[in-house]
Amino acid sequence: MQKQGIQRGRPTGATTFEAVPARAFGEAVRSLRTEDGIAQETLAHLAGIERSHMGKIERGEHMPTLAMILRIARALGRSAGELMLETEARLATDENK
Repeated sequence: MQKQGIQRGRPTGATTFEAVPARAFGEAVRSLRTEDGIAQETLAHLAGIERSHMGKIERGEHMPTLAMILRIARALGRSAGELMLETEARLATDENK
């Protein structure tokens, strides 16, 4: 019996992208950014992210990595925990609709 090699990446047909949390996170980022009067381009620059990628995050088209979430939170002058609490609050209101 041959040992099976490790296959890297996702299993066939699997996806790690979940649209609902991605949209909730993006809405939270956009809300906090506009509340603080920060332009999207400025936030992207402060977080070290391309402006177009920041737009995709805010629209819920991309789910950022943990490192990127930490950079976005820092750029917003908040903790990642605060950003996650805002995201969870948006998820809860979506569930109640």
